[in-house]
Amino acid sequence: MLRQTVERLRSLIPVDHIWSVTNAEQATALRKQLPSPARKKVLVEPLGRNTAAAIALGAIHIRAAAKGDALMAVLPADHYIAQPDRYRQIVRAALNVAREPGRMVVLGIPPTRPETGFGYIERGEPLFTEAGFPVFPIRRFTEKPELDIAKGYVDSGMYEWNAGMFFWRVSTFLDALKRFLPKTHDSIEELATHIGKRSYESRLKKVYSTLENISVDYAILEKAAVTGKSPTETDRVFVIPAEVGWSDIGSWAAVYELLAKAPGENILSGPGQTLDADGNFLWSPKKFIAAIGIRDLVVVETPDALLICPRDRAQDVAKIVKSLEQRKLRRLL
Repeated sequence: MLRQTVERLRSLIPVDHIWSVTNAEQATALRKQLPSPARKKVLVEPLGRNTAAAIALGAIHIRAAAKGDALMAVLPADHYIAQPDRYRQIVRAALNVAREPGRMVVLGIPPTRPETGFGYIERGEPLFTEAGFPVFPIRRFTEKPELDIAKGYVDSGMYEWNAGMFFWRVSTFLDALKRFLPKTHDSIEELATHIGKRSYESRLKKVYSTLENISVDYAILEKAAVTGKSPTETDRVFVIPAEVGWSDIGSWAAVYELLAKAPGENILSGPGQTLDADGNFLWSPKKFIAAIGIRDLVVVETPDALLICPRDRAQDVAKIVKSLEQRKLRRLL
């Protein structure tokens, strides 16, 4: 998926302009998946501090490499995009909108179901178009709503899923970081003075532990969307809907949607037979599965556990994981 992410960008962004942020455990494997020019631009976090810190780390390195300001695209490396050509057109439009200082642009995914595991973006009326794509001001962000609320969002037609794809100038992001997360801004700017020096690695470890552990959505985008004075000013957060066959493959329901070729199809990982059963995801590679009279279920067998849930509750697996963590049942994690 990382390789696919890079390939989608090749015609838009030179490979030697692609920076990756990862952790020490994954750094070696990640470099092997990157083209040679991008392997030298892998930034390794000494510990996890969420997306605000990770993006800030990337921003100061991009600024140093560019010897000044630059346009910046923040793109997760684990997303599936079924329509890469259309995706590139929308990314190009988003970069053009973000070229104006003070503007922050988010790609919004038109929701296909009332998903409770995603953040939602409420948009206003379209302000203008860029390369034929409508650009909307963002009214507010809402994180992972309850099911009834999510259904209302989808029915209203005024919400998009937040896929975590952002576009802005480096200066725009760092200015917003200074405004809304000043301690992290000051620490990251102090780290920036060590880039290219022998002191960098030791300073990175010392500085990173002091950074606030918070997502860029909570820390900056939500606040910037609320504090914008009017839809016509440049200091705004915008969303461009991106219907590109997107999936973050973040739940078993998402895996089912990616694999199912027709509505109601049963997906099995190995040998099996179904009778009067529709829309099920049945994962048990080593055992024959017989499914009778069930609909829209997820059943996943691993050597030490068995998951059974309705497909529309697949995101609630995270609640089970949290409970296992609290009970210190690490053998199941």
